Amino acid sequence: QRRLATLGKRLALAALVVCIFVFVSGIARGEAVETMFLTAVSLAVAAIPEGLPAVVTIALAFGARRMARRHALIRKLPAVETLGSVTVVCSDKTGTLTENEMLVERVWTPSAAYEVTGDGYAPDGTFTPDPGEAASALDRAARVAAACNDAVLHAPTQAGGPWTITGDPTEAALLAFAGKRGIDARELTAACPRLEELTFDSERRRMATLHALDEEVWVAVKGALESIAPLLHPAEAPALAAAQQVAETYAADGYRVLALAERAMHDLPAHLDDAESGLRLVGLVGMADPPRAASAPSIAACRAAGITPIMITGDHPLTARAIAGRIGILREDGLALTGAELELLDDEAFDAIVGRIDVYARTNPEQKLRIVDAWRRRGAIVAMTGDGVNDAPALKRADIGVAMGITGTEVSKEAADMVLADDDFATIVAAVEEGRRIYDNIRRFVRYLLTTNSAEIWVMTLAPILGLPFPLIAVQILWINLVTDGLPALALGVEPAEADTMRRPPRSPSESILGRGLWQFAVVGGLLMAGVTLAVQAFAIAQDWPWQTMVFTTLALLQLGNALGIRSERESLFRQGLRSNLPLTLAVFGALVVQLALVYVPFLQPVFATEALEPVPLALVLVASVAGFAAVEVEKWILRRRGPAARPRAEAAAA
Repeated sequence: QRRLATLGKRLALAALVVCIFVFVSGIARGEAVETMFLTAVSLAVAAIPEGLPAVVTIALAFGARRMARRHALIRKLPAVETLGSVTVVCSDKTGTLTENEMLVERVWTPSAAYEVTGDGYAPDGTFTPDPGEAASALDRAARVAAACNDAVLHAPTQAGGPWTITGDPTEAALLAFAGKRGIDARELTAACPRLEELTFDSERRRMATLHALDEEVWVAVKGALESIAPLLHPAEAPALAAAQQVAETYAADGYRVLALAERAMHDLPAHLDDAESGLRLVGLVGMADPPRAASAPSIAACRAAGITPIMITGDHPLTARAIAGRIGILREDGLALTGAELELLDDEAFDAIVGRIDVYARTNPEQKLRIVDAWRRRGAIVAMTGDGVNDAPALKRADIGVAMGITGTEVSKEAADMVLADDDFATIVAAVEEGRRIYDNIRRFVRYLLTTNSAEIWVMTLAPILGLPFPLIAVQILWINLVTDGLPALALGVEPAEADTMRRPPRSPSESILGRGLWQFAVVGGLLMAGVTLAVQAFAIAQDWPWQTMVFTTLALLQLGNALGIRSERESLFRQGLRSNLPLTLAVFGALVVQLALVYVPFLQPVFATEALEPVPLALVLVASVAGFAAVEVEKWILRRRGPAARPRAEAAAA
């Protein structure tokens, strides 16, 4: 919007100067004041891009609709185009890069360790437990998992159907773990009614529930082992040491690890926080959350497009590294940083290494702000994902805030620019591709607009300088402008993405919309079309043909050919084909038919001051009209001959 506003002001100023020149030169040549005034005003209308806001809005709206079909819901329309500039994508792990279908596969208690099978448990062989003690320890862990839980499992509605859940997938996995030990959460709640709850949050990283059990208060706690360790009874030191080794092993294998603990109290404490002390460690669970099938290809697509993917998670650093390495986020020389390590760095030290950090683990939402700010200080355009209430500030601060549609809170969705209906990282990549396509289409329209409008200006400006009569009258100028800013221009806004859209680096945020040679193309292309048109005018005058009709038709058809030629900056139209953008093809040929009707339909001739052309003059017009299209194709052929590196080098120079 900022770029186009600047462009509009410059074009308006240029149009004003040209109109004054045309008006003054016409009066000096003895033309009627009224005629020259109408001509000057018509030229101003043609020069000012009044179709630009409509084309941009339509392109963004169509882009938003296409994104919605791919599960990306756009809340703020300009975000569609901004996505094309993204250089860094900071993503959550759970549910975005992974399936968020948790399954407990490993269980450890101080008495035994197990691999969880489809229907039960099998000792993992690390040591031989006492059967009675092991079963009791496993039951205690299962009871804590079922009690400290807000999810609900729903049995299949028909034989062989799937189980469904209400609540968090992690808690649902714990309910399934407890169910395999024969512990039903509803029955447990009935036997041990819940009295109080200390909810989970990103700072505490644990949850506790207090239950009435006989004459006592039973406290069940689950959370990260690091958050529970300081709350354990001193007698639990040997169990904690063993648990820490097991947790690192599970995490290194890619499991999400939760610790389970409990204690008994005589009464409810005056301060609920006091319930989380003197705890007894009852076990660890290792939950598998496999990466989405599309995650690795999407990360590879980001790399190819020059976009840096970053993983930010609250999980154990070893778990984060394992998953990040599996899907390609963690590079060979990449770093993984924990939230605690990030706190020890000041902004200057963080800025020095932020480009090397691929993974952030055990982070809190506030630290997302620091990550966004550090990248933006480097000049990056940052997309940030989030789902919690505390993620809202980071979503606001990022250039593109991306909220989760399934697991996200309403607060995060309100703060975001885009909502992922499927919580899938691949959807972000698809949205980035759509954003690049839309920006390319806006550039196509601007390229088309400037080339054709400059051609009209050059024709009207150079003709009197070369001693030729004014080529066009007001109504002809307005008609050509209607052709230029009409259906062909709108159709350029729906041009399909080019094959290399996601194989080229993001454009520089500081790049002008006229960058990468666009303004040079507009000037040269406009001069070429003007030169061809004026040559036709001079030749027609010499042959005593209806020169004004020939100039009018030649300029209109040159612009239609230009619309076909600039569909791609490198790819030939003959390779793209006319069917790849049917709206543009229909618009161009429809405008061609109407243009010929203005020349040959009798009742339209007096309106547009045209005359029917004989076959030879018409043939000259048609041959001359191909010149603009041919010049564009030659330019694209030269670019292709330079090789695929030509575009990145040009972009780097522009940046």
